[in-house]
Amino acid sequence: MQLNRTFSIAPMLDWTDRHYRYFARLMSANTLLYTEMVTTGAILHGKGDYLGYNQQEHPLALQLGGSDPVSLAQCAKRAEDYGYDEVNLNVGCPSDRVQNGRFGACLMAEPQLVAECVNAMRAQVSMPVTVKTRIGIDDHDSYEFLTQFIDTVSDAGCDTFIIHARKAWLNGLSPKENREIPPLDYERAYQLKRDYPHLHISVNGGVTSLAEAKLHLAQLDGVMVGREAYQNPYLLAEVDNQLTGTDTPVLTRDQVVDIMLPYIEQHLADGGRLNHISRHMLGLYQGLPGARVWRRHLSEQAHKPGAGIEVMLKAREMMNEQAQLVSQY
Repeated sequence: MQLNRTFSIAPMLDWTDRHYRYFARLMSANTLLYTEMVTTGAILHGKGDYLGYNQQEHPLALQLGGSDPVSLAQCAKRAEDYGYDEVNLNVGCPSDRVQNGRFGACLMAEPQLVAECVNAMRAQVSMPVTVKTRIGIDDHDSYEFLTQFIDTVSDAGCDTFIIHARKAWLNGLSPKENREIPPLDYERAYQLKRDYPHLHISVNGGVTSLAEAKLHLAQLDGVMVGREAYQNPYLLAEVDNQLTGTDTPVLTRDQVVDIMLPYIEQHLADGGRLNHISRHMLGLYQGLPGARVWRRHLSEQAHKPGAGIEVMLKAREMMNEQAQLVSQY
């Protein structure tokens, strides 16, 4: 299967779970979806099913966190057996917990180890093995440092890199601050593509519109969007037509809700709660009159025991009533 990497949604802890991914897939058939980062320890030793997903989510990539080549290879093989379309190694997360496990962004300082990890995974699977990384860490933020990393890892057979166009400070900044404070340097990613035309280079960080994505795509092979795709998910509705050249009908926001209802009912029947899913849908009507009413009602009611789809339908009804009031003035 040849993956379309033009547009993808970033792995985001606690956000890009299977419910969000199902929801996102309704709006875009061609967006490449990524799981939250899953550690090798969780997959190999955890009690839950950390690899489960809905078949409708394809194309779907698993992002792994780890630094032991043997463990990563075992997890990659399990992922391929589950039917994932790609496995991605996290070399970008700067949290203390990740550093203590010797993976994430701190691995940029150990390119040979990353190469060994990539090589071990590629030996076990036929699906693509890719790497998501930063442009640098701490004071190691020269272009030469970045290209040494790319040279070493690409020599191990990795031909696809997702570049978060900020460096990471491993000490002194929280993960949230590391997504906002280090300045974006898109030119660094552009230069990589010019110097490594044979590699697939996508950029991540700070993209908030499809118009911005198009500007990056004039220089690069792909764009990965994070928070904006979560907080303003209807952005995805135009991805196929605007970015991937597919002439497909665009669902309205109300149609998206209606299609989600049977999925939600099944989740409730299986013992789940409404807010497991509704929390991912709070931003669906962002920018429209009454959107605040939609968010507030779901936030206040969906977590309550026994809450069902009537809560979502009531939120939409209240939102429409508010919108009508606004239109009268």
